[in-house]
Amino acid sequence: MDLGIAVVVAFFVLFVLGFPVVFAILIPSIVYIAWEGIPLATIAQRVLYSMDSFPLVAVPVFIFVGNLMNSSGITEKLFHFADVLVGRLYGGLAQVNIVASLIFSGVSGAALADVGGLGRIEIKAMKDRGFSLPFAAAVTGASAIVGPIFPPSIPLIIYASITSISALQLLVAGIIPALICVAMLMIATAIIAVKSELPRAASWPTARSLWDAFWPAAPALFAPVVLVGGMLSGSFTPTEASAICVLYVIFVGVFYYRDMNWGFIRDAAIATVRGTAAILIIVAAAAMFGWILAVEQVPQEFAAWFRDISTNPLVLLVIVNAIFFIAGMFVDSTTATLLLVPIVAPPIVAAGIDPIHLGIIVVFNLMIGTITPPFGLSLFLLSSMTGVTMVQLLRAMLPFYPPLLLTLAILTLFPALVLYIPQMLR
Repeated sequence: MDLGIAVVVAFFVLFVLGFPVVFAILIPSIVYIAWEGIPLATIAQRVLYSMDSFPLVAVPVFIFVGNLMNSSGITEKLFHFADVLVGRLYGGLAQVNIVASLIFSGVSGAALADVGGLGRIEIKAMKDRGFSLPFAAAVTGASAIVGPIFPPSIPLIIYASITSISALQLLVAGIIPALICVAMLMIATAIIAVKSELPRAASWPTARSLWDAFWPAAPALFAPVVLVGGMLSGSFTPTEASAICVLYVIFVGVFYYRDMNWGFIRDAAIATVRGTAAILIIVAAAAMFGWILAVEQVPQEFAAWFRDISTNPLVLLVIVNAIFFIAGMFVDSTTATLLLVPIVAPPIVAAGIDPIHLGIIVVFNLMIGTITPPFGLSLFLLSSMTGVTMVQLLRAMLPFYPPLLLTLAILTLFPALVLYIPQMLR
């Protein structure tokens, strides 16, 4: 147990000193294995074992889907449709930004894909129509949280793979929470718009203009319906859905939009390899780290600590919220999930909390962390994209934290909202 704590402490020390996350995980792990006289072949064994996971196949494939959409111009058509649909609401393009993120999340599954792809279009359009650059960046960052909640979701797939729960049930559990989050953000944006007199479209769309905008975006809009409908009907698994989505996007890009060629596909594939390597190398390193903690019985000690605090499920969920909210401020969602979930989940589930409900709570907390200092990844990406200073960005982001935290409170207090759709599949 003492060695297990030492490994954890060593990880945090190295991380604080500025070591890359992978090295901060690997160095204490390798030192532990050498100290205990465990054969070095164990390292290769644990790494390969962690990669032998069918649900993880969906991770690179969904990254590929998002990159294909960004490189082919499909995102621009989605944004134009959302602009026509809700551009007249108070907040104008800020509301469009939120709705477009929901639509795009149905095929991308990642917050950074939303920020880096659709976000560039959204921020430029908002700036051109008179919105301040910090506010445009803040709306983009806040709305991107929806991506990893609404299916398909890369963080939820990773969570399901390490907890051995149904990926399908966990993915569809995110539908209602994502819609609640969108509603809260839209209400907050409308309040800001009224107070600040933000610009909006001059008039409501006509049936003709709505149809003209819908038709080019229709195939992309239909993709989430195909994915979710196919998974719910049992036609394919979440992993198989990722491959079907790739074929669908390529087919639409080549034969419907006619603007996708081998150059687009090659560029998307290269970007996917880079993005996948960054994620899966952390998965592999964290698997060995988690094995060491299991050998040292750190999860069991953590479970005893939980039992000593309380057996009330609500109290335990509040603690979980605090743990993962703080974790999300310092490390990326993949690292936090892989390192903390194997320790935290067993005692929480043993206390009577549904593992599906816990998964949504964990991922939502970590997504809020992507826009929370000091190390929120979306904050750094938005700052580098726009040239806005971190202070300006955080000041513009402040009004969006209350609706996100209110959404988290609703999901924590009312698990039936999370579990309604999964229970229909049981």
